[in-house]
Amino acid sequence: MFAPRVRAVLGPTNTGKTHLAITRLLAHASGIIGFPLRLLARENYDRMVAAKGERHVALITGEEKIVPPEAKWFACTVEAMPLDRRAEFVAVDEIQLCADPDRGHVFTDRLLHARGMVETMFLGAETIRPLLQRLVPGAEIETRPRLSQLTYAGPAKLTRLPARSAVVAFSAGEVYAIAEAIRRRRGGCAVVMGRLSPRTRNAQVALYQNREVDFLVATDAIGMGLNMDVDHVAFANLTKFDGHRPRALTAQEAAQIAGRAGRGMRDGTFGVTGECEPLDDGMVEKIEGHHFEPLETLAWRSSDLDFASIDGLLDSLARPPEQPGLAKGNDATDHITLEALSREPEVRALADRPGRVKQLWDACQVPDFRKLADDSHTALCSRLFRHLVNDGAVPADWIEGQIAQLNRIDGDLDTLMARLAGIRVWAYVAARNDWTTDAARFQAETRAAEDAVSDALHERLTARFVDRRAAQLIRSLDDSEEDLLSAVTRRGEVAVEGHNVGEIKGFSFTPDPSATKEEDRKLVLRAARRALREEMPRRVGLLESAADNVFALTPTHHVTWVAGLPGLPPGAPGTQEPAEVARLRAGPEPGKPQIEVLASEFLDGAQRERIRLRLARWLDAQIARELGALRTVEEKAAEDGALRGPAFTLRENLGLAPGATEREVGPELRSKLKAIGVRAGRFALYVPEALKPRAMALRAQLWSLLREVPTPALPNPGLVAVPVPEDWPPGFAATMGWLPAGPMLLRLDVAERIAGELGFATRRAPAVLPGDLASRLGVRADALPAALTALGFRLLTPPPLAENEFGPPLPTRVAIARPAEGNRHRGPHRGQAHGQGHGQGHGQPSRQGGAPRQRQHEDQAAREGASAVPREGAPAVDAAAGAEAGAGGDAAAREARPPRERQRQGKPWAGKPRGEEGRRGAPAGRERNQGDRQGQGAGQGSQGQEGRPGEGPRGPRPPQGGAGGRQQGRNEGEGRAAARPNPDSPFAILAQLKLR
Repeated sequence: MFAPRVRAVLGPTNTGKTHLAITRLLAHASGIIGFPLRLLARENYDRMVAAKGERHVALITGEEKIVPPEAKWFACTVEAMPLDRRAEFVAVDEIQLCADPDRGHVFTDRLLHARGMVETMFLGAETIRPLLQRLVPGAEIETRPRLSQLTYAGPAKLTRLPARSAVVAFSAGEVYAIAEAIRRRRGGCAVVMGRLSPRTRNAQVALYQNREVDFLVATDAIGMGLNMDVDHVAFANLTKFDGHRPRALTAQEAAQIAGRAGRGMRDGTFGVTGECEPLDDGMVEKIEGHHFEPLETLAWRSSDLDFASIDGLLDSLARPPEQPGLAKGNDATDHITLEALSREPEVRALADRPGRVKQLWDACQVPDFRKLADDSHTALCSRLFRHLVNDGAVPADWIEGQIAQLNRIDGDLDTLMARLAGIRVWAYVAARNDWTTDAARFQAETRAAEDAVSDALHERLTARFVDRRAAQLIRSLDDSEEDLLSAVTRRGEVAVEGHNVGEIKGFSFTPDPSATKEEDRKLVLRAARRALREEMPRRVGLLESAADNVFALTPTHHVTWVAGLPGLPPGAPGTQEPAEVARLRAGPEPGKPQIEVLASEFLDGAQRERIRLRLARWLDAQIARELGALRTVEEKAAEDGALRGPAFTLRENLGLAPGATEREVGPELRSKLKAIGVRAGRFALYVPEALKPRAMALRAQLWSLLREVPTPALPNPGLVAVPVPEDWPPGFAATMGWLPAGPMLLRLDVAERIAGELGFATRRAPAVLPGDLASRLGVRADALPAALTALGFRLLTPPPLAENEFGPPLPTRVAIARPAEGNRHRGPHRGQAHGQGHGQGHGQPSRQGGAPRQRQHEDQAAREGASAVPREGAPAVDAAAGAEAGAGGDAAAREARPPRERQRQGKPWAGKPRGEEGRRGAPAGRERNQGDRQGQGAGQGSQGQEGRPGEGPRGPRPPQGGAGGRQQGRNEGEGRAAARPNPDSPFAILAQLKLR
C-alpha cells in the first residue's frame, strides 16, 4: 500500500499549471478540481466535457449543480468541492489565496484536509512555498518558469494603446467610464467583471477572442486564470477596495493581473493608462522578475464545529489556530450572519437541538451575492431557517414568486446585474435538494432566468460599449492603405468594408446618423475620404453632362441637382434625391444672378469652376427661355430713343413696373410700346409674357434674391383673385402682377381687361353692372365694391321708378357702375388722377362739351338720391387669363364693346322711326345719334387737345367722327335742357323697363 502523492506546482502566470492539472485529472479514473471563481469552474468544465462527454463530467458551484449519475470528473468552486466523495485525483487552483483574509480559510482548509486517493496537486504562486512546506511536509514542490517574457511598457493614453490590450480597473464605475471612452476612440471593447454570470462573461470574451473588438476592460477578475489572447495589460488604477477599505495593490497582485499579457510562447507587456501614476522601479523589477516576498501567515478558521448550541457554534468559529503560520482572518459573511441571528429570541427558541443548529448554520452560509449593505441578507437567512424548521422546506410559492420577479430583461446595466445577483441567491437555495420539495424544477427555472437576464446584459453591454462598424473600420484603416473596399451606391450611400458610413448628397458627405459623437464622425470621415477619392471626379463629370431638367431652384436660392445616370429623368430608378450643390448670389443686374458652388472638402478649385460654369449655362438658359421677351424688347427699343427709358424700367423691374402710366406714356408712345410687345396699362407697365406662370416663378425668385429673403409661394396659376398672403413681403404682390383690392388681390391682366370694359360702358353715363362681374373677378359678391374701387369705379343705386299708366314699377333695383369721382382710373400705387387726354380716350365727352355733360349726370344722380349699394349674390369662380387692357381707349376697351356698338363706330345710327311713336321718339333717337357721334369725338379726344382726327378705340376713323364730337359738344353747350328726355314720355317709360 503506497502513500498518496502530494504535489505543489508553483510559478508565475502563463506557466501551464492549470493545463497540467486538467491533464492529470482526466488521466485518473476520477477526480475533483477546485477553482477560485465560478467563471473558471465553468470554463474548465466545458473543456472537460469536450474531452470526456457530458455523461461523465460534473459541475458543482454554489449556484449551479450539474451532476450526471455516471459523473467521474468534477469541476467545482473551492467552497463547493464535495470532500465527502472519494476521488483518485484532487487539485486546488490558486492556492496562494490561503492568505486572503475573507476567503482564505476555505483554501487553507483544502490545503490541510483535501486529499486524493492517488494524487493531490496544489497550483499557485511561489510566495506560498515556505508555508506550504511547513504545513504539508511531505509535499513535492515543482517550480515552473514562465513560458514568455513580461516587459513594462510605461504609461500610454487610451488612444495610443496597442490592439489586443486589456485595461484593468477596480470598480464598476471606472469600468464603464473607460469602456465608453474606448468605444468613442477605438470602436468598442468587451467588458469582464466578477459580477457577470458565466454566460455573459463568455459572450463578452467571445467578442474579444473573435476579434470583433480589439480591447477588453475588466476588473481584477481576469487575474484568476482567465486565458485570453491579451498582448498588453494597462492599469487604470493601482488601488482597490477590498470590501473593508481602499488599499494599494501589492506587487504579487499586480503581477497576477499583468501576467495575463502574453500566452504560450508569445511575450507580453504591461503599463499604465489614463490618470494612473507610473509604476515605481521596484514594483516593475518584481513583476518582470517574478520576485515577491513570501507569505507569512495563512487565514484559518476551525472546521471542527460544535452544533450543540448556537453559543457553542459561535465559540468554535472563534477558536484560534493551533499551528504556527496560521492566523484568524476576517469574520466571513456566514459568521457575521450567525451572530446577528443569535440575538433574535425566535431563532434561539427554534435552534434548540444540534440538528436545528446545523440547519441554522446552513441557512447562514447562503452567499450574500447582492451585497446591499443592509440587514436584508440577514432577514432572508432568518426566514429560510424558520421555514425549514416550521414547514420542513422552503415554500414553493415563495421561491416561484421571487424567481418570477427577477426573471425580467428590462432596465439598465446595474439593474440587470442586481437581478443576476438575486437569481444567484435563489439558485443557491434551489441547489439544496434537502430544502425544497421540487429542487430540479427550481434549478431549471433559475438557470432559465439567469440565461435570459445574462443574454439581456450581454446585449446591453454590447450596445453600449461596442461599435462593430467603427472597430472594423479602424482595423481596416490601420492595416491597409490600398486594400480598403469601398463603394458608392446609386442612391448615394457610401459603404466601406461592407459598413454604411454615410451618404453623399451632391458633393457633400453626410456621416451616418448613428455617428453622433465627434470621435465617431472623425472616424467616418476618415473612411469616407478614401472611399470618395474616385467618386467625386466621376460626379463632377456626371453633372457636366446632365440635362437641364435635373437642376432646380429652392425658395432659399439654392441650386439642386438630381444625380443619376445620364438621360434619366428626376425620380427615375437609379437617381438620387435632389441635393443642393450651389447657391445664387445677386449680380450686377436683377436678371443676371451669380452662381456660387457650395463648399466641399472633396472638391478642388478646378472642379468647383467646372461645376459653376455648367450651372451658369443652365441658369442663363432658364432666364432666356422665361424672360426672353425682355431681351427682345430691349433690342427693338434700341432703335428708338423714346422707347429706351421704358425698356430700361422693365429690365430693372423684371418685366413689370407697377403704377399708372398716364403721365409718363402718351398715346403715341403707347402705340409704339404696343408694337414691340409692351403694355402701358391702367395699373402697370408690363410685358404680357412676364405674367405667365413659369416666368412669374422665376421673377419671384430673382426679386427675393435681390432682397435676400426666401422666395414666397405663388398662388395657383388659374386663380384670378386670392386673399392677401400674410407672408408676402411689401411690394411683392404688385411686382408679381397682383392688384390690391381690400382683403383680396386681383390678377393684373384680368383687372386691366375688366377695367377697360367698364370704362367703355361708362364712357357717357353710369351703366348697368354686368351680372357675371363678380364671377369674372373671382370674388364674392360682398367683396365686389372693394374690387371696383381698386379698378377705379364705384357702385350707384338707381332711383325707383314712378308709377305710370302701365302699372306700378317692378320692385327690382339694379346696381349701376360709373367712374369714381376724383379717382378715375387710379393706379394701384401712385393714386394720382389720370391726364385729361387719357380720360377722354375712355369715352368721356370731348374737351368742348365733356365737363358740362359730366356735371349733368352727376347732378341728376344727386337729385335722384343715388347711393352706393353693392350687388348681391355674385359667385366667385376662377377665370383664365385673357387679353391685357391698356390705359385710355386701348385694346381692352375696344374689345369689350358689344358687336353692335363696334359696328356703329364711325357710322351714325340712322334707324327710321315708325308711325307716331317714331316721330314722337325722334328726340330720343337724335340723342342716341348724338351719343354715337360723341363716342366718335371721344376717339379724336384721345389724341390730344387739338382735336385733330386720330385713332379711336377701333383704329382709324373717318374725319367726320371728330366733327361729330365737336358738334355734339356745341349742341350740349347751347341747350342742355332740350336734350333731356321727358320722364313722362312713353318712350322714357319703355327705356326704364329695359333697364329692369
